[in-house]
Amino acid sequence: MLSARSVNVVASFIFGVSLASAQWPAPKSPVIPEADGYISIPGVAIPLEKDHVYRAIFNATLAGSDSKQLLPALNNAGSELNALGVEGIPVEKAKFVIVFHGPAMDGILDDAHYKAKFGVNNPNLRVLTGLKKAGVELYVCGQNLAAEKIDPKTISPAVKVASDALIVLMKYQNRGYALLEF
Repeated sequence: MLSARSVNVVASFIFGVSLASAQWPAPKSPVIPEADGYISIPGVAIPLEKDHVYRAIFNATLAGSDSKQLLPALNNAGSELNALGVEGIPVEKAKFVIVFHGPAMDGILDDAHYKAKFGVNNPNLRVLTGLKKAGVELYVCGQNLAAEKIDPKTISPAVKVASDALIVLMKYQNRGYALLEF
């Protein structure tokens, strides 16, 4: 049997936990619906700025956690576009580039080849199309395609073949693009 003090301690803990948890609004995904959403938070230390140009190159090397998941680089690029959209910043202020190589290359296969390899439709294709429509430049490493014997005709038409992923990374970093690794 619990003493009155024990009941008060348990009640205080439960009540305190419920007071400590904030009620956050649902994240919004206005630009890339399949990617993680964004919650506008008032009074933050480093807010998004409407006149700033956001330059980033996403080094896409990681596959999704399973074949039904988006590539991490696609999800993160889409999430950042959603952040800009929620804050009322035009997507033209985002100068994003994604370069695919390594295990991430599977995520840019066309639907027929992805389905043959994984048994499911490619969840990345709609996002690739949405990112391209938003102005994101999409490249795949030609050296990796050659090494893996992947026919360029089997990848999404949204993605261009570059000579080498490392050359793309160097060129864009030399132009002031932030390197983001996924």
